[in-house]
Amino acid sequence: MPELPEVEVVRRGLARWVADRTVADVDVLHPRAVRRHIAGADDFAHRLKGHRIGAPSRRGKYLWLPVEDTGSAVLAHLGMSGQLLVKTQEAPDEKHLRIRVRFDDSVGTELRFVDQRTFGGLSLHDTTPDGLPDVIAHIARDPLDERFDADAFHHALRRSRTTIKRALLNQSLISGVGNIYADEALWRARLHYERPTATFTRPRTSELLGHVRDVMNAALAVGGTSFDSLYVNVNGESGYFDRSLDAYGREGEPCRRCGTPMRRRPWMNRSSYFCPRCQRPPRPSRLS
Repeated sequence: MPELPEVEVVRRGLARWVADRTVADVDVLHPRAVRRHIAGADDFAHRLKGHRIGAPSRRGKYLWLPVEDTGSAVLAHLGMSGQLLVKTQEAPDEKHLRIRVRFDDSVGTELRFVDQRTFGGLSLHDTTPDGLPDVIAHIARDPLDERFDADAFHHALRRSRTTIKRALLNQSLISGVGNIYADEALWRARLHYERPTATFTRPRTSELLGHVRDVMNAALAVGGTSFDSLYVNVNGESGYFDRSLDAYGREGEPCRRCGTPMRRRPWMNRSSYFCPRCQRPPRPSRLS
């Protein structure tokens, strides 16, 4: 799934091409694309027509488009293969086009939701007083958010009594960090993914957060991580941070720091990549 950098790249594209435009028409071409909108496809289209789209927003990996003067927002679930693309009206339809949004201006572009595997979709939700779709109000702020509270995160980390990679992927503790960037940040911090969170000192937490931010900012600078043609920005362009990965996907390759072959271990239906020398397994009673 796309992680924070990939979603932020899409948000920036939507801010340029979709914000402040009024919806003229909506075509829902596959019912699964609006299955999270309980009232159905017709209601989804009806509630968007004639309304202006506000500035796209993001929290962690969640992206939404405010619908002005309605107290609602379109929440985008990109899933495994969802794409929000801005195309000219004359461009041929994509094979897996699921939703088309046309606008009432002369710009000549439209918004398309394309989803090969149909795991993603768009849905309308009421918003909270601070503008979040109500269904994601429980999601924590992400580390690139200027209002992210590092001190509160440290205390929550200590209280969570889990292991560090599980904590990084817990969206109620910190949002936006997925499997790829967790492995990258842990490699940079020389931390094993099973390190108990109860052993983290404040300096150690601060150091790890710094690496998380550095990895995400580096990925943002090159458009995110695209292992195939599914993760693209609104113009259909792939990011190329995968060329700079230090840990993820590098099983058997030499660690860029010490030369030891990198390892992969099954982890929660995923994989964890690490250096067995730089990221030694934890000693339960040992503090940083």
